[in-house]
Amino acid sequence: MTTHFDTALEHILRYEGGYVDHPSDPGGATNMGITIGTLAEWRGTPVTKEDVQHLTLQEAGQIYKARYWDACRCSDMPKGVGFILFDAAVNHGPYRATVFLQQAAGVADDGIIGPQTLGAVNAADAATLVEEYAARRMHFYGKLSTFSVFGLGWSRRLMSAVSLAMPKPEPAGWSDPPPPFDTSDLPDNSSNGAWV
Repeated sequence: MTTHFDTALEHILRYEGGYVDHPSDPGGATNMGITIGTLAEWRGTPVTKEDVQHLTLQEAGQIYKARYWDACRCSDMPKGVGFILFDAAVNHGPYRATVFLQQAAGVADDGIIGPQTLGAVNAADAATLVEEYAARRMHFYGKLSTFSVFGLGWSRRLMSAVSLAMPKPEPAGWSDPPPPFDTSDLPDNSSNGAWV
């Protein structure tokens, strides 16, 4: 069974990609979005670029679940809010992602998801909260010195996250199928070729 975390992880991996070591990226060697520093912290020992290159999908998933999804309590929030928070935690770090959420929800921005933050998040209109959260992320991106290098990719990622995080409206229309159209009182014009 696919979980909400699995769906969110699929989105993350689509944007984080494989192994890179871009000179403008302060995170250094990265694979599937896991930086060399994060991998070393996770394993509790120094790692090499080769270790980063050989990171498995299974280990990356374990890191994402523990250090980002669970750390930010994404399962304790409306799905869309937890989803966009997870995406931000991976992209900006859990602390900054949490501060954005708290600012969007109008609570003290201490970077800790506790009862006050969860209460405000769960009481808020999810679509409005996702929009405000995304606006705060975009504003932050625009102030980064590396925006000219990575900004378009960050913008695409954010727009995708917003699209996936927004609550989907219930389909409009009848709850039951409409009755069939009654044609019994229409004239039979089949003999003159009017009905083909």
